[in-house]
Amino acid sequence: MEFVVLYSLREGADRSRLLETFPRHRAYYEEFRAGGGGLVALGPFQAPDPAGSSMGIFTSREDAERFIAGDPFITEGLADPRILDWDAVRFD
Repeated sequence: MEFVVLYSLREGADRSRLLETFPRHRAYYEEFRAGGGGLVALGPFQAPDPAGSSMGIFTSREDAERFIAGDPFITEGLADPRILDWDAVRFD
C-alpha cells in the first residue's frame, strides 16, 4: 500500500504567490526526501494547468501527513491536499 497526496490550488489563491513560494516548497521536499521521509515521487500535472494540481506518492500515511503538515504550499494557504490509499499493481 502506498499513499497519494493530491494537491489542488485553493480557490482564489494568488498564482504569483505560488511561484514565489515554490523555492521554499522545493527546498522542503528535497530535505524531506534526503531525511528518509518515505517520499517516492511528486510533481504537477501538466495539462490543462500545471499550477492547478499535483500529487506525491508516499510509503506510509504518517509520512504523507507529516509532509502536508510542513509543506509551504499548505502552511501558506495556497493548496488543499487530500490523501488517498493506493493499492498499486506494479509491472516490472
